Amino acid sequence: MGAAVAKALEYTADAPGTLAEARLAVAAHAVLQWDRSPDADAGIWDAEATCASRSLLSAVDEILHLKEIHAFPMASSARRRMDTALGVAMSRLMDEFLLLRVWDASQLEGGHGLRVAIERLSVSVLAPGGSGVCLAFPTGGSISTGELSVSTTDELHASDMSLSSWPDMLTAFVDGTAGLHEIHADDLHLIRPASLPVLHEIALRVIRAGYTKEFLQTFAKAPCHVLDRFLSILQLDRSFFAANRINFEDAEWWATEDMVKRWILATKLIEKALVVMQRQLMAQECGAFDRFKDAYFMAIAKQGILVLFKFADGFTSTRSPEKLIYVLELYEALSNSAPALLPLFTGQHAELISRQLPIVLAKLARALRAAIDDLITKIRTDCSQAVSETLGVGVHPLARHAMTCVELLAPHRAALDLILVNGGEDEGGAEGVTPFGSRASELIAGLERNLDEKSALACAGGSQSSRHLFLANNTDFVLNRAADAGVASLLGDEWAARRRSRLEQHAASYIQASWGPVVACLETAAVGGRGKPAKALAKFNAAFEKAHGSQVCREVPDPALRAAMRLAVKETVVTAYSAFLQKHPRLGKSVRYTADDLVESLSELFEGDAADGGKS
Repeated sequence: MGAAVAKALEYTADAPGTLAEARLAVAAHAVLQWDRSPDADAGIWDAEATCASRSLLSAVDEILHLKEIHAFPMASSARRRMDTALGVAMSRLMDEFLLLRVWDASQLEGGHGLRVAIERLSVSVLAPGGSGVCLAFPTGGSISTGELSVSTTDELHASDMSLSSWPDMLTAFVDGTAGLHEIHADDLHLIRPASLPVLHEIALRVIRAGYTKEFLQTFAKAPCHVLDRFLSILQLDRSFFAANRINFEDAEWWATEDMVKRWILATKLIEKALVVMQRQLMAQECGAFDRFKDAYFMAIAKQGILVLFKFADGFTSTRSPEKLIYVLELYEALSNSAPALLPLFTGQHAELISRQLPIVLAKLARALRAAIDDLITKIRTDCSQAVSETLGVGVHPLARHAMTCVELLAPHRAALDLILVNGGEDEGGAEGVTPFGSRASELIAGLERNLDEKSALACAGGSQSSRHLFLANNTDFVLNRAADAGVASLLGDEWAARRRSRLEQHAASYIQASWGPVVACLETAAVGGRGKPAKALAKFNAAFEKAHGSQVCREVPDPALRAAMRLAVKETVVTAYSAFLQKHPRLGKSVRYTADDLVESLSELFEGDAADGGKS
């Protein structure tokens, strides 16, 4: 039905024959000239859906009329010319349909500022200090802050519009506090009324010509300016997705974060928009096009959904632990959208979407399970920083990294439980611990073994007090962060009790190793004998000053643990000292420190660099 076919019609305008053949020749000539002028201005309807060439429409109707009255015998050359002309006419009518703007995206550009809000929202989740939730998964113990491209950054600043001034309608639309179905009647009319009569005119002639199958196939290429506007948030058009295999395995974390946030936003917008678009289309009276409305809507909806599926599928090959949270966000967004998306489709479209969605979700789940395994292995075997470099600063970076991972994953534990169960793990592990709880416990246990091994190696043959303080700090840190993330309750009382007991043991061992020798100086004083208590006191003073000097710059970051350990040290040292002074009142004015002096000195413990600065 292209140029080659049209060439076969060139001679028909001058061909002699019956009146019917002459009528065919005139109509075919008009169709031929139309086919030779593919410019939209040469079509039947202009950009505003106004009929600009009634003569072309009449030529098509003339050919249809000759067909319907059986003007030519089946095997005649005139019949063949008529069928060829009709094919060219139908092809051009379908081209006209593809140029027709059925969906009106101007509502997204107009007074509500919805277009502006979409653009701001699509980049706000990247802006440092913005209102979007940070999805960044920690890499190397740090948390990302996000990064904007030059174009979007310039656009954002050029707009001179703050987050607080964005339309509340879009915010409610995206976060679910208000659905698009609540505002479409008064605010968003997504159908162009002027296009509806044209849909009828085209469909009427397609049906008369018997080209409904070809017309249905055309729907797969039909544009939809509303969906295209939302898909533009991805910054990748549909033609790119159709021609390329998407793979985000090697993308840097900031690029991945950007893409995932855009995808989640686009998915939420399209999910809600499709519901409204379907309702509005089905409410229209489109004449002959009514029989095609359902197939047309499903075809354009399928285009948008398959773009989202292909984008998500690009992350299914990712195995990097650093991208774990991004894949999880994709999985949840797609899974949460399924209940609203699937009922939109019927027939073969429903079968296709229902088949593709579980495939993408299963591949994402498989990638998530692999990433979790890799994360646990990485935490267990990490050797990036030796404990000897961090003994004085309390909490090891690996502990911060591991517990940040747990905290980021904890809000998604329902999805992770489902993913892990579908991967073959028991729904309830030991003592009813959920699959996510079991993995969190495994990750923390790997962290603890790693830190224990690091500290043992760092302190081999040296002071054990630093090792016990280090392990006490990190055990306390794990307990507190697990409780804050709601993970401790998942792991059970016994899990927490074991670590509290371990914390107490490390604290007691630290006091014994650091302050036990100080107190032991007092215990060596003989009951009788002149000068011996004074000698013991001198040894105590020297030992106390040495211990205080070495321990005052140690850090205990947790205020509660710091207070408890100070109290324990005071009870150990000051109690023994006070008892010693009471036992030897003759020492009198030779005493360098009073009990209150010791209390004040010990109150400086565990402040880290702050204590060192204050002392200086």
